Amino acid sequence: MKILVLNCGSSSLKYQVLEMSDTENTLLAKGLVERIGSPNACHTHKVDGKDKYQAEKPIANHTEGIRSVLNILTDP
Repeated sequence: MKILVLNCGSSSLKYQVLEMSDTENTLLAKGLVERIGSPNACHTHKVDGKDKYQAEKPIANHTEGIRSVLNILTDP
């Protein structure tokens, strides 16, 4: 089972995606959206074995931050 864990602060959003099984838990991806509410918010996303994604873009609120997270997690 895949689990998305979110930790929302006042101007940031941290997340992890975990694969949970009866015998072990594996970290699939993690990331951070910083400076939410700013025109130069930063979204960093990491997956083991792949290049780190980092982009500065305007993210007005936590809804837009979560949308950015879901977009990168579901991008094929």
